[in-house]
Amino acid sequence: MKKGSWRDRDRDRKRYNRRPEWQRDHSGHRTQEQRYEGGAAGPSHRTQVHTGDTSSSLPEAQAAAPELPGFYFDPEKNRYFRLLPGHNNCNPLTREGLRKKEQESQRVRLLEEDEQPRKKSLRAGLNSTLLLQKRHLGLLPERSYCRLIHELKVSSMRRHKLDVQSSDSSSPNTDNFRLIVADSACERVFTVNDVEHGGCKCGIMNFRGCSKGSLSVEMCDNLHFTNRKVNSICWASVTHSDSHVLLCLVGIAETPGCVSLLPASLFSNSNPDQPGMLCSFKISTAWSCAWCLNPQADKNFSTGLSRRVIVTDAVTGRRQTYGISSDVLAQQFALRAPVLYNGCRSGEIFSIDLRQRARRGSGWKGCRFFQDSAITSVRILDDENYLLAADMLGKIKLWDLRVTRAVQQYEGHHNEHAYLPLHVNEPEGLLLAVGQDCYTRMWSLGDGRLLRTIPSPHPAGKDSVPSVVFSSQLGGCRACRGCSWPSATTCTTSPTTVTTRTGRGRALTC
Repeated sequence: MKKGSWRDRDRDRKRYNRRPEWQRDHSGHRTQEQRYEGGAAGPSHRTQVHTGDTSSSLPEAQAAAPELPGFYFDPEKNRYFRLLPGHNNCNPLTREGLRKKEQESQRVRLLEEDEQPRKKSLRAGLNSTLLLQKRHLGLLPERSYCRLIHELKVSSMRRHKLDVQSSDSSSPNTDNFRLIVADSACERVFTVNDVEHGGCKCGIMNFRGCSKGSLSVEMCDNLHFTNRKVNSICWASVTHSDSHVLLCLVGIAETPGCVSLLPASLFSNSNPDQPGMLCSFKISTAWSCAWCLNPQADKNFSTGLSRRVIVTDAVTGRRQTYGISSDVLAQQFALRAPVLYNGCRSGEIFSIDLRQRARRGSGWKGCRFFQDSAITSVRILDDENYLLAADMLGKIKLWDLRVTRAVQQYEGHHNEHAYLPLHVNEPEGLLLAVGQDCYTRMWSLGDGRLLRTIPSPHPAGKDSVPSVVFSSQLGGCRACRGCSWPSATTCTTSPTTVTTRTGRGRALTC
């Protein structure tokens, strides 16, 4: 045999050994196209993924599998499958369907993990015994001790069922809450339900019954029906704290939109007194609304419209209009001064001082700063030097209003195009938000650490994004400590309370 043939054979052997591990097939010398023929791939000789522990091995398997055009790798079966076109098959295998299936399996897995007791805290060395010892020795300030204790309570929150008692048993959608907003004491929750033939049904859910330790809430007897859609709501303090509710109604056909101011006593048949101020202001479709609690602008409320901001006196009906160049999607008044903060579709956040008269142009605007997408929520902290803002890219930032600079960012929130609010509880040091992926997340307000991720009790959907309400004491100052998700599911065991609802009429509480 010639000497060159031995060299060629040795060179071919080295070239074969340099092939990636996933391309080798020790069962035969078939080509790659032959192994994938027929819509499925042959068995791969990578490490077999154990189905009992998919949380750790699954991401590694997906990362090791190369992406092939027209094929999908199933980490559970450890093989490739051909992607089918979706228009000629009754059960198509598409990337969108596979992505939804993966998200659903992850949600179910997280629900199972959430039912188990927490084994370790998010911070190293964080336990109640160690914190108490440091507190007694004077090594830990009281403020830091309270904040860390609240983090421990958040990690130990459990899910339980919450029953909603309602006299309106004839309606099947009694618990199908589309919007929920809690009052300042988190003892009452104003709810908005969709009606099948169109319009909305509004009512008040009373959590005061939970003060006796029961996991049930009472729905007020008198419900308010409207044939128009409720776009935004907020509690208003006309005669006393949270005495009224402000509703922004969308116009239909030839009927224009309006802002209605309804007394809270209107929703209860047990109150023999006549309802207080009941008025309605005709206005074009409003995206947002806010009530002012500062005495210098007493009984004034604001509505954010398309390219306009209107501040109205609820007693005299006098209006002050501010023209802008974008839609105002989020609003909130400061407490110490009559200053209104607005978040726009363009990503701009600006303030309006009601003590100044409206000017032409943008000279009446106070501080101005921008985020990269449409603003969905603005929340002012008690210090009033800091403002939280969330946008439709899922970015949540803490802004220092003195220098108009973002000083903190909270990672993990998911949003693409939905109108999603933020919830802040400064005494507990917590920030809460529900993403478009239907996960409820809690962050540490001080350092931005993600403390808890709560999966939705139902499959994620665009029409069933949960709504959350936070309370440190469910039902009042003498109430049981816990958390609830009003509609039909709730959780209570921690001194913090979260109330959420889903579009399907069930709620979780953790």
